[in-house]
Amino acid sequence: KMPASIPEADRRHRASAAFSLSFLSLVFSITAFSSSYWCEGTRKVAKPFCKGDSKGDLCIRFNSPDGNGSQAVQYIWETGDDKFVEKRFHAGIWYSCEEMINEEGEKCRSFISLTPASDRGVLWLSIVAELLYVVLLLTGNILMSVEICYYSSVIDGLKINAFSAVVTVLAGLLGMVAHMMYTTVFQMTVNLGPEDWRPHTWDYGWSYGLAWTSFACCMAAAVTTINKYTKTILEFKHKRKKLERSFRIQYKFPDH
Repeated sequence: KMPASIPEADRRHRASAAFSLSFLSLVFSITAFSSSYWCEGTRKVAKPFCKGDSKGDLCIRFNSPDGNGSQAVQYIWETGDDKFVEKRFHAGIWYSCEEMINEEGEKCRSFISLTPASDRGVLWLSIVAELLYVVLLLTGNILMSVEICYYSSVIDGLKINAFSAVVTVLAGLLGMVAHMMYTTVFQMTVNLGPEDWRPHTWDYGWSYGLAWTSFACCMAAAVTTINKYTKTILEFKHKRKKLERSFRIQYKFPDH
């Protein structure tokens, strides 16, 4: 006969695994949501004129007029692509930042203000879905931690387990929709956004990868939780059949 502690220990391990995955998903989602590295790239902008004695490749040099006023025409040496410089930028849900030429630091603007007016509604839906994603993940974490520390009947643990599974699945679906909506909005902003922002080259950044990693951890936590719930139900059914079988045997062959 199998000891009762083994299934209980197995349930504990599965609950701990689900909680760990859900907690990782929560940390990754909050980090990605608050960062501005969902997309990174470069912008091609015209070089400013060199001021004073400033020299270098980040400004346009021109010859100074001679002492006599007969040659006052300034000749620009840079032509074609030499007149442009590439500035790095990064953008997230909340704001977009780009480096400054010949100066330290970055200049940041609200990404919502850069989004075309026709797509701002989709961006706000994405923000609301991301917030709900974080809230549901936090709720699932609380439920899973209560289940781990709950030492009452297994039936009560099953109820908490079922509710946390539903919450985690809903969180994963919301997260997937939110990430996809933001991807669509960013691509529309690249095509229709302001001229002084449109990137020359761009790609997805580490925050975007972290957001999808959070989604993967969330779905893995949901699958682990559902698997634990299903296995516990099957164990109950198996024990019930064994109990019914033993009652039948006792009924057929009662002890004298």
